[in-house]
Amino acid sequence: MQNVLSKARTTIGALILSLVGHGAPVVADETCQSPYMTPIKGQEEFVYVWTLGMDGVGDESDKLVTIDVRPDSETYGKVISTYSVGGQHEAHHSGLSDDRRTLWAGTLDDSQLYLFDIATDPAKPRLKKHITDFVEASGGATGPHTVFALPGRVLITATSNNRDHGGRSALVEYTNDGDYVATYWIPTPDNMQGATGKEFADGYNYDVRVLPRKNIMLTSSWTGWSNYMRDSNEVLQDAEAMKRWGNSMTIWNLHTRQPLKVLQVPGAPLEVRWALGEDHNYAFTHASLTSKLWLIYQDDKGEWQAKDVLTVGDPENPTFPGSIVITNDDRYLWWQGIADGTTRLIDVSDPFHPKEIYKKKIGAQINMGSSSWDGSRIYFTSSALSKWDRDDEQAEQFLRAYTWDGKELKQSFSVDFVAEGLGRAHQMRFGAHSLYSDVQTAQR
Repeated sequence: MQNVLSKARTTIGALILSLVGHGAPVVADETCQSPYMTPIKGQEEFVYVWTLGMDGVGDESDKLVTIDVRPDSETYGKVISTYSVGGQHEAHHSGLSDDRRTLWAGTLDDSQLYLFDIATDPAKPRLKKHITDFVEASGGATGPHTVFALPGRVLITATSNNRDHGGRSALVEYTNDGDYVATYWIPTPDNMQGATGKEFADGYNYDVRVLPRKNIMLTSSWTGWSNYMRDSNEVLQDAEAMKRWGNSMTIWNLHTRQPLKVLQVPGAPLEVRWALGEDHNYAFTHASLTSKLWLIYQDDKGEWQAKDVLTVGDPENPTFPGSIVITNDDRYLWWQGIADGTTRLIDVSDPFHPKEIYKKKIGAQINMGSSSWDGSRIYFTSSALSKWDRDDEQAEQFLRAYTWDGKELKQSFSVDFVAEGLGRAHQMRFGAHSLYSDVQTAQR
C-alpha cells in the first residue's frame, strides 16, 4: 500500500473535521520521565530502542537494540548489542522502574511484557523476566503501552480489552519484580466510579503521568486493537472505525487511584507532559487526529480544565503527531509529526498562547523524540505501527541523533535499521554506567 499519511490526507482531514465538529468520539525522554526516578542530567551513554521485527529483515523478530552514544567511544553511534525476543508481537513502548535497573517493554498485539536487566551491564541488557499472563491477571485489559515508575511499582496503561477489542481499557499496577497488584478501569458512562464528566467519559486509555505535589494523576486516550492492528488505509477511510477513537482525559487521585473528573479532549489525545516548574500546575497533550495542542490546567477555583491552545500545521492535512517532549525549563516543546517527518519547536513559555518557532524535516516519517535533560541532544526514531508505517519508495527505518545549539538541529549520526538487519525503530530509553555505582559492570 501507499502510506496513508500521504494517500488519504485530504479525505481523512475532512472526515476528522466533520467528526469532531459533530461531537463524535474521534501517537520519551529524560524530562518526561517519572518524578520518582533519578534523571540522567549529564551525558547519557546508551540508547535502548524497542524495535519491531520486519519480514525479510534480519531475524525478523522484535528486539531491544542498544546503541552507544558516548562521544569518546570507538563505537559511538553504533549498535553494540541486540536481544531478540522471538517473533513479531507489535513491540511498541517501554519504560523504566524507579531505580532504573529494569526496562519494561510491552507488545500491543499479544499483550506480553519483557523485563530487561540494564544495571548489571548497561551496554548489554539481558532478559530477566517474561510476563505472558497480563490479560488474565488484569481481568481482560490488553495492549500494554506506557510503563510509568512509582515507588517500588510500575503503572501500565492498557490500550484495549479482550471482550470487544475496542479502546475501553484500564491502568494495571505491578511491583518492580513483575508481580500483579491491581487493575483500575477508566471511567465509562455506566460506571463513573464517583468521577464527574459523565457526558465525556468513553473509557479509552493511552498514557499516564503524575503531579505528586497536587496528588494528581492524568490519563489520556487513543483507540483499540481493532483499529491499531488494522491496515491504516482501511481504518482512516472507514467512517465507523473513525468513531472509535478517544475523546477524553481523566483526572485521578494519585494515592487512592480514584478517578475524579473526565475532561473532553477531542481527537485522540496521546502523550501527557506535565510542566516541571514547582508552581506550574499544568500539562500538555497533543491530539493525534487534529494536530491540536491541548493545555490541562487548574483554574482559579482549583478545578481542572482542558483548553485547545494551538493547531500545529494545516488542520486539513494533520501532521499526525507521534510524540511531544517538554524542556526542563518549561519554555519549549518538541512536536514530532508522523505524516510529514518533521519536528517542530513550540514556545510554550506562555502556556495559554504557544507558538511555533522552528521546524526541521528529519525523514520521510518520524514518530518518537527523546531528549537529554539539558536539551542539547535529541534522538528521533521512525516507526509508528507495523501496519501504519510507510511502505512506499520513501520508506525508511532509523534512529537519528542531533545536537541543538538553541538555533539549529545538527545531525550527529544516523543508524539505518533496515540496512543493519534490525527492523522498525520505535521507542527509546536512556542508560548510563554512572547510575549503578554499586554494581561492577562488565564494561568497567
